[in-house]
Amino acid sequence: MIGNTEQAPLVTVITPTHNRRETVLRAVQSVLSQSMPRFEHIVIDDGSTDGTEAALARIHDPRLIYVGAKWRGANAARNAGIELARAPVVTFLDSDDLFLPHRLERTLAWFDDNPALEVLLSSYVSVKGGRGTACVNRGAFLNPPMLERAVVAQTAFIAGSAITARREALLAIGGYDSDIPRMQDRELLLRFAQRFGAQLSEDIDWTKHNSQNSISGRRDGYVEAYAILMSKHPHIARSYPHVPPFMITRQIIADILRGRIPQAFAGYMANRSSDALGYSLPELINGYLHGRRWRRDLYDEVRGKFGIPPA
Repeated sequence: MIGNTEQAPLVTVITPTHNRRETVLRAVQSVLSQSMPRFEHIVIDDGSTDGTEAALARIHDPRLIYVGAKWRGANAARNAGIELARAPVVTFLDSDDLFLPHRLERTLAWFDDNPALEVLLSSYVSVKGGRGTACVNRGAFLNPPMLERAVVAQTAFIAGSAITARREALLAIGGYDSDIPRMQDRELLLRFAQRFGAQLSEDIDWTKHNSQNSISGRRDGYVEAYAILMSKHPHIARSYPHVPPFMITRQIIADILRGRIPQAFAGYMANRSSDALGYSLPELINGYLHGRRWRRDLYDEVRGKFGIPPA
């Protein structure tokens, strides 16, 4: 039963897609099966050539809105969805992920119960290689400074399909940065943290599927992407001097332990050639030691002790 679809939607779901016909159909079905019927699902097709449009056209549900064009990547597609959204609350679903049936109902309850809440980050199960890992955030409201620290130190589970925000808040910070192909969700939250806090929810309400063609799932190119993130937010290196070298060194060590020596060397050289990074080997080692300790302390604070209600 669809319900009264003539009523204005309470929440907009935005899904960018490109040549993922089978997985986007699965994602759409997970939205259309929601326990809360008053939504719209905007699928922004970034120039697919695999029959995505024809496949979605066979779904006769007025809540599904297909927008086909050639955008400038997934972030530009997400921004187009934000502009088109009719609901006051906007959430995101990547085309290879799935909502659990209660996702929209419980998400809206957070915003209905907390009029001052602007951003919500939910928990999820990450599926890779047939195995699922629960990625559960501790339920807590992070004020803007704490949200920034949690994003910088990567002490909260963050992924694109976990983010829900009020549409006006998304517009106020300018939406997604179209120049960032990777780590775009962290970059978005860093700009949110300049104005808003965020609620972390322990509720697992979606499933993340790590596709082979996912940019974020690639092990190579991490340092290059991190350099772009730091160039967008240079204050991080000033405010948290040990964090960037820690993040870089951690990736290099991981590559070495997996026998990926060429990738480790490429990561080091990408760091050295970056104006936003450029750390020497002694600086990386020193930063790793201090950053690891600082990150552990912050992790304990965010995951264990910190939790205040939104103002």
